[in-house]
Amino acid sequence: MAYFVDVLLPLPLKNTFTYSINETESRFLTLGMRISVPFGKNKLVTGIVLKIHETAPLIYEAKEIDTIIDDHPLVLQSQLKFWHWVATYYMCHLGDVFKASLPSILLLQGETIIKKRNNDENLNPDVTDDEFLLLEALQFKSSLKIEEVSKILNKKNVLPIIKSLFEKQLITVDEYVEEKYTPKIEKNVILNPNIEETQLPEILDSLKNAPKQRDVLLQFFNLKARLNHIKSNTLLKEAKATSPSLKALVKKEILSLENNQVDRVLFSSTESSEIITLSPAQENAFNEINTNFNSKEVCLLHGITASGKTEIYIKLIEKQLAEKKQVLFLVPEIALSTQLINRLQVYFGDHLVVYHSKYSANERVEAYNAILKNKDKAQLIIGVRSSLFLPFSHLGLIIIDESHESSYKQHDPAPRYHGRDTAIALGSLSNAKVLLGSATPSIETYHNATSGKYGLVQLNKRYKGYLLPEINLIDLKIKQKKRLMKGHFSDTLREAIEECLLLKEQIIIFQNKRGFSSIQDCTTCGYIPQCVHCDVSLTYHKYTKQLRCHYCGYQIAEQTICRSCGSDKLSTKGFGTEQIEEELKGLFPKASISRMDKDTTRGKYGVQKIINQFKEKEIDILVGTQMIAKGFDFENVTLVGVMNADSQLFFPDYRAQERTYQLLSQVSGRAGRSNKKGLVLIQTYNTLHQILQQVTVSDYKTMYKEQLMERKQHHYAPFVRMIRFTLKHRDFNKVNEASDWFAKALRQGFQENVLGPEYPSIARVRNQYNKNILLKIPRSYDLKKVKTFIRKQQTSFESIKLYSGVRIIIHVDHI
Repeated sequence: MAYFVDVLLPLPLKNTFTYSINETESRFLTLGMRISVPFGKNKLVTGIVLKIHETAPLIYEAKEIDTIIDDHPLVLQSQLKFWHWVATYYMCHLGDVFKASLPSILLLQGETIIKKRNNDENLNPDVTDDEFLLLEALQFKSSLKIEEVSKILNKKNVLPIIKSLFEKQLITVDEYVEEKYTPKIEKNVILNPNIEETQLPEILDSLKNAPKQRDVLLQFFNLKARLNHIKSNTLLKEAKATSPSLKALVKKEILSLENNQVDRVLFSSTESSEIITLSPAQENAFNEINTNFNSKEVCLLHGITASGKTEIYIKLIEKQLAEKKQVLFLVPEIALSTQLINRLQVYFGDHLVVYHSKYSANERVEAYNAILKNKDKAQLIIGVRSSLFLPFSHLGLIIIDESHESSYKQHDPAPRYHGRDTAIALGSLSNAKVLLGSATPSIETYHNATSGKYGLVQLNKRYKGYLLPEINLIDLKIKQKKRLMKGHFSDTLREAIEECLLLKEQIIIFQNKRGFSSIQDCTTCGYIPQCVHCDVSLTYHKYTKQLRCHYCGYQIAEQTICRSCGSDKLSTKGFGTEQIEEELKGLFPKASISRMDKDTTRGKYGVQKIINQFKEKEIDILVGTQMIAKGFDFENVTLVGVMNADSQLFFPDYRAQERTYQLLSQVSGRAGRSNKKGLVLIQTYNTLHQILQQVTVSDYKTMYKEQLMERKQHHYAPFVRMIRFTLKHRDFNKVNEASDWFAKALRQGFQENVLGPEYPSIARVRNQYNKNILLKIPRSYDLKKVKTFIRKQQTSFESIKLYSGVRIIIHVDHI
């Protein structure tokens, strides 16, 4: 009898593929195991077993599988169910979800290996110089990889040379899959088991002529009294000795070395006298959340900044861990996880698992395995949106901190999901409760809460009775007219900074744009350097002396003369964090000033280093982008300065005003988080704008009502569902024609609900022209039928040869 498996590959393909297996393999394999399978001509790919059956494929002959990689399933059935939901809802391929879900190191790829064939010496046809060089290399090394051949021949395309030698029967070409995950091995020192305690004085006496070895042995006994495991490098460091001394003791069979596999990311509880005591307002909120969870799956905790939401989270986590459940704690950015991990480690260190992209590939594998293999252990998992795809088996609670944040949205590559909404779906599939925490919830979330779909808990008092900061607007028009500006700083902001520095208090300066200036232009002819791949000007970075594109990474050296007219009269326009940092150093030379943006936090510990320095008061003024606006708790910060509130306020997006309110409220919340009242100074040219007025009095509800009314009037979320289609191609005309065809096809089913096609504000990115179509779907429509219709039109579109190569990117619930 023939046996077959359906295999899911981590590729953007519509179908699974069927492979043949023998009877023994069919008995061993279970769903969710990894196997390597041949795909294409000479390629091995890692796949996941989805089904084991006895039905042969109809349209092709099933190939045999190559290797069974796992002894146990790496992917749980609950995960596969969740993957199907993500692929269906966000209209992407299941292979896309598979690729996003596992650490990349677990998606093993085939490696092509070239070996020399053992031919008779007489059978040696003529070879070219490159072929001879490759054969010579194989004389000294039994096998070579493709990249090694490329280096030897100093050529990028070596496949024709390999093919020629293969046809001449001089080499063999094989494929194999190599396990890329390498466990961390720690060398521990132990006393030789054959030595008894009575022998120790005699052994020490024998080492009189080897003082270094004697010191190592004495230090070993000192450490043994304090530590369970003595690492070899720790022993040598404490004894101030070198490895030959230790090796000599091992050779004399006094000490032994043993290799132990250890986790790279290991947390343990740290001693703390701090006991979480909830205030009456927090206690009331905690009880309300639990009451809401009796009848609702999702609850919104709407708590103002510094109201003590984290203390409530800790109490909820304690309750779940006591029931041996898993808790997923989502944060929008890695920067936020740093301070949170330090805080939660005190209480839950032994249960803590952290998962995000700043971890190495091996560290992510160990975090994945820690969750997969500890099915009965209570765990707290902290991570960003990608943590949703971890192998949860007993999830009890999902906490989504700063749930309004746009960082929860995955834009590229597919699946293009929203972390908040996907977490709610995961909670539903896992029978887990979901808590959304925010001081400024998104309009959709607050609408769901006030309409009864979600539970709603309000927390309107700051923790320990701390006062809300005073928020003042500074009119830049008046300040410039009266010549009270120095650089980009008004006299009011400068005086406030000076006063804080005298009182030894800390300051945060917010400017939501990195770099030195937006553009560098020629004052003679007006030429502005542009990106060669995108329709944007290059941002000037003075620190690195570069002009850089923030969309594709293209960069050129700082310009000293105009490329167009040769003039040396160049100037800059606009300003970013670099320029603000430079101006502050000129205004306050004695202050310690640092900058926190994408450029200064590239390393693994870049964010943590700056946060720790600021917390330890080594930095007086911290300049930053929106990275510093979210969730941080610095007790000594009493002043927050916003350099320009207008840049985001007039952005061409229906969410611009909501996001401006959220951002300014969040950054304002960093001030006065102790018994010192905070001050927030917002520089703007539009002091009378309703959003800025609402920020000054923290009037979220008025902002919500006004924005909701506008959205209802103009048919935006939450009153309609929205799907955005972006068509991409290098050919401008092809994108135009293709987008017109696709919009016309959509209008057959949705008439006036189809908007566009229109070019976005930046039409060309990475040498690809983009054109958008927006579909507004009334709530009365059946979403499944809508997506089925879209899929049919997409299939028809892909069958048109004229539009081949035009990609359609789909964003469901366009945010």
